[in-house]
Amino acid sequence: MAKLRIAYVPEHFSTPLAFAQQHFGLDAELVPEPLGTGALTARLKSDNEDGVDVAIGLTEGFVADLGKAKAAGIETGYGLVGTYVESPLCWAISTGAKRHEVTGVDGLKGTTVGVSRIGSGSYVMSYVLADQRGWLDGAKEDPFGVEVIGDFAALRKSVTDKTSDFFMWEHFTTKHFWDNGELKRIGEIYTPWPSWTIAARHTAKDDVKSMMAKINQGVKYYMEHTEEAIQHITTAMHYSEADAKEWMKTVRFADDVIGMNPKMIDDTVASLQKAGVLKSDSGGSEHMVVIQRST
Repeated sequence: MAKLRIAYVPEHFSTPLAFAQQHFGLDAELVPEPLGTGALTARLKSDNEDGVDVAIGLTEGFVADLGKAKAAGIETGYGLVGTYVESPLCWAISTGAKRHEVTGVDGLKGTTVGVSRIGSGSYVMSYVLADQRGWLDGAKEDPFGVEVIGDFAALRKSVTDKTSDFFMWEHFTTKHFWDNGELKRIGEIYTPWPSWTIAARHTAKDDVKSMMAKINQGVKYYMEHTEEAIQHITTAMHYSEADAKEWMKTVRFADDVIGMNPKMIDDTVASLQKAGVLKSDSGGSEHMVVIQRST
């Protein structure tokens, strides 16, 4: 049997996955995907050499992709099999440090948001932000322009050269660039759902439970070996020790990653429908969840 290919975003959240391979023999090829969840969904659906069997990404990105595919009558070939992170994600809202005309969240309506790709978390959350601000109520046009930029480095460049006016990315990943004077922080927004989810191709269903059991071991090891986790985060991903420690106070990995709570997915669908990301024909957990949580 060929090794599973697991795609992941190479950020601090990937630490338990690395520990599962390093310490517990997770027999898989780990594939970093810096473009985020929109790119992960594309890899799950790809029949080319860039395709993967499993992806660990943001809940909203997977749910948005599955819902849009359902509405369009398209079979994605993958579904949700596990819950990786229980805590919500803090999305920082940033612009270029010298963008003096961009002063706060209230002034973002009518500007241009930079996103990694359509369907990514950075794209979906911009509409959740617009919904929370009331910018979608009775609107005849989009609350802002959307510019597809690419990875995190390209997004940072875009708010400096004015290709976009603002972008949204995870707080601690962005913090270094506020500290070094490249960006300025103008706000934040939290996901109203658990932030990280495990998705897998239907063809890999028979293999993913044993894979997730290894990830459970990696999570437990992470919880019990704080100093090693900090060393991994600061060396492999270049976060400062202070930021790594602060992040670890905010994140709550699932004790058991196997399975997904259908109600949580239905609540996420409802939030995305309210934000205008999904329509009423997107379906819900009945077609998105492949492995349900036992409790």
